[in-house]
Amino acid sequence: MEFQDIPVVAHLAIGLYCAIFTALAVIGAHRFWLVQRYFKYQLNQPHDQPMPDDPPLVLIQLPIYNERYVAERVIRAISRIEYPRDCLTIQVIDDSTDETADLAARVVEELRSSGVPIEHLRRPDRKGFKAGALEWGMKQNEAELIAIFDADFVPEPDFLTRTIGHFADTRVGMVQARWEHLNERYSLLTRIQSIMLDGHFVIEHGARNRSGVFFNFNGTAGVWRREAIEDAGGWEHDTLTEDLDLSFRAQLKGWRFIFRPGVTAPSEVPVNMLAFKTQQHRWTKGAMQTARKLLGRIWRAPIGAARKIEATLHLLSNLSYVMMLALALLLWPVYAIRHQYGVHWVFWVDIPMLIAGTGALASFYANAQREMGRSPWRAVAYLPALMALGMGMAVNNAAAAVEGIFSPGGEFVRTPKYSVQAKGERWRQKRYRGRRQILVPVVEAGMFLYMALTARYCAVNELWWPMPFLALFIAGFGCVSFATARLSGLARARGAIVPGAREDKTAEGSP
Repeated sequence: MEFQDIPVVAHLAIGLYCAIFTALAVIGAHRFWLVQRYFKYQLNQPHDQPMPDDPPLVLIQLPIYNERYVAERVIRAISRIEYPRDCLTIQVIDDSTDETADLAARVVEELRSSGVPIEHLRRPDRKGFKAGALEWGMKQNEAELIAIFDADFVPEPDFLTRTIGHFADTRVGMVQARWEHLNERYSLLTRIQSIMLDGHFVIEHGARNRSGVFFNFNGTAGVWRREAIEDAGGWEHDTLTEDLDLSFRAQLKGWRFIFRPGVTAPSEVPVNMLAFKTQQHRWTKGAMQTARKLLGRIWRAPIGAARKIEATLHLLSNLSYVMMLALALLLWPVYAIRHQYGVHWVFWVDIPMLIAGTGALASFYANAQREMGRSPWRAVAYLPALMALGMGMAVNNAAAAVEGIFSPGGEFVRTPKYSVQAKGERWRQKRYRGRRQILVPVVEAGMFLYMALTARYCAVNELWWPMPFLALFIAGFGCVSFATARLSGLARARGAIVPGAREDKTAEGSP
């Protein structure tokens, strides 16, 4: 059959399919670009700078909210930070509504009696959530530099002595450390998340910082210059990623950021699917809100085309989930059109795009592992599971991206933290399970069934080459929907407090 004899609807479906594949290929090419920039500018890697002879005043802020399992651990870890005590203040800004407040007060009092410059602060209200807490805490202190840690972090004692020296350059507005993962080996889910975050920090942050384009503070494990925060307009809470928002506003003002991959701060990654999806929803929605808020300002700023393009790709990268979901829905009709009308040329779009996309991911994550002194084959071995998880998260994150495009602000839903690190440790009997979901797992289950039927259609018609690609979608949607439904039912049956409840909302950093 001649191509012109194919119905218009079929033309449109194939055109949209090719357009989405091309857009996803651009995102893959961007990952290749980041890897290339990372190695091209490797001589620009920042190193330790000496502490000044006259140490500046430093404020460490610990914004916490209902963190009964990790509050004491982070407070004690911060109390061991090495810095002149007469130049240091530690603020535990505690908005808790459960027994965390009493626990934190007890630990703070104990440490203060032993000479630690620490205070336990309670706000009159929770306006602005985490951003509001940080802004309020700043007003209680006049320190020049401000370090911020979320409740699940355990920084090393030398954290400040290895970061403060960079502020001798008066242009430096923020220094970000790399996250490590206390519970990386807990499960397959925590291993995949750790590989994903390693790629973000090592390659993304490294490439962006080395090549002079914008990168972002991750909400925790970083040090800010007060002047940079104030010059950028302060902490604002009209997005769910106040850290990303402030980062771009500060760099638009000309402040320089430093990424220190050699300075690490161990933390926990979510140990169950509900918690992971809660975190990803907030980060995705917040990034899109920040894009809506700042892209116009970025393109009007005199910062050069390279920075504008990179900032745009950075802020809009989560649109890939919308495109991935649309692609999944198009697969069955496109395969049917190709089979019925013999449109075989599309095969030459599929194969290069699939190879390029898979190759980009493999290069991105393998190089991150190698730069950390690990075997790059570790990332390659987990690549199918990582891709399946990304595909399975398409419904959750596409919904978040659309919400972020059309609505500012929203509820700051905290990620549950359990102080669970090693295999065998249990979290199921603990509170704060994650935001219970009903509609999303139903849609995810529907997508699982749809992809299974697509695979059946291909098998019946002996279309074998798409099977590996379809298998990733089937595994992703199946595992994510099953885990979400199971955990939502468990939370409901046991009456667990979940962060989606009105009394349990907060925010934390984003990558």
